[in-house]
Amino acid sequence: MKFSHTPNIFTTALAEKLRSHPKRIVFTEGEDLRILHVAEHLVAEECVIPILLGDRDRIRAMAAENDVSLQFVNVLDPSKSRELSRFAEMFERSSRARGVEMDHAAAQEIMARPAYFGAMMAQYGLVDGVIGGNQSLPASLFRALLQTIKPLPDVPRVFSAMILVAQHLQHFGRDGVLFLADCGLITEPDSKQLASMAIETGKLARHYLGGRPQVALLSHSTKGSAMTPAAQKVAAATALAQVTAQEQFLEIDIDGELQADVALDPRASEVKLPDRKVRHSADVLVFPNLDAAHISLKLLQHCAGVQNYGQIIMGLARPAAQIPRTASEETIYGTALTVGYEAIKFHQLYPEGEV
Repeated sequence: MKFSHTPNIFTTALAEKLRSHPKRIVFTEGEDLRILHVAEHLVAEECVIPILLGDRDRIRAMAAENDVSLQFVNVLDPSKSRELSRFAEMFERSSRARGVEMDHAAAQEIMARPAYFGAMMAQYGLVDGVIGGNQSLPASLFRALLQTIKPLPDVPRVFSAMILVAQHLQHFGRDGVLFLADCGLITEPDSKQLASMAIETGKLARHYLGGRPQVALLSHSTKGSAMTPAAQKVAAATALAQVTAQEQFLEIDIDGELQADVALDPRASEVKLPDRKVRHSADVLVFPNLDAAHISLKLLQHCAGVQNYGQIIMGLARPAAQIPRTASEETIYGTALTVGYEAIKFHQLYPEGEV
């Protein structure tokens, strides 16, 4: 069965923009019928140039058996690529810089793994972005990305953001689009890391939504209603993020510490904070820890009918995303558009390709 995309406010806008600036996206786990269906659709829409990693014969056989066209879809087997030796040399050098010694044979064995090969393609500009995780545990992709792609110098630790679309729900962002952080990487972020999440995810939301996004740092407490260490940590993170946003002249509004109802429901906000000026739903929710974020994400996905895109890996010098093994074709499609659109911003900020 062919992939049938249901348009929504988020993906429609991205596809339109990418048709003018199509980007090369590598899928590290290409031996997956979901990936083949999405690649075929992306080519038909002329918005993304897909590159699939894996065994070429198996991918072509799978496409033929399922009547999937691979026209304009590039299929690469990392173990047979002419780039493998060069990538291994680069990985040897970067490993040595991290204090890890390895010989060329060991580096070549690692670089033959699709996740590492795809990440290296992104790092050195052979593609514009990388997506993986659809057939593996998240840690295996995260490890490859963190060991291969340079981190951004002003982000204290790499984290992830999820983009959710639910135009059928009340109080779900201003236009039915909500950004969540961190849903995948940092177990117990400190105040500096929470502040960085607020800043970076706020910038991400501004890039996609336009306008001036509202960022809420969530807690079980609202403005000191519970003077616990956890609430005080979120309050400190809020203050730090607000100062950073001012110093960098960012068009982002940041508030915290807030309970979820205050952040999303204007009526709750009016009751609990009558003097608060903001009277609309937040666009970005920054959670106090990974448990809270991940549980909330899964409840929204599986109980509330929310469509998810991502996770977008934040804090790396190249656009990257991790998709879960349970990802639908719609999730994969929208994530590819998201990474492609991130690549447009990257090329605007770094026209020479270096951070």
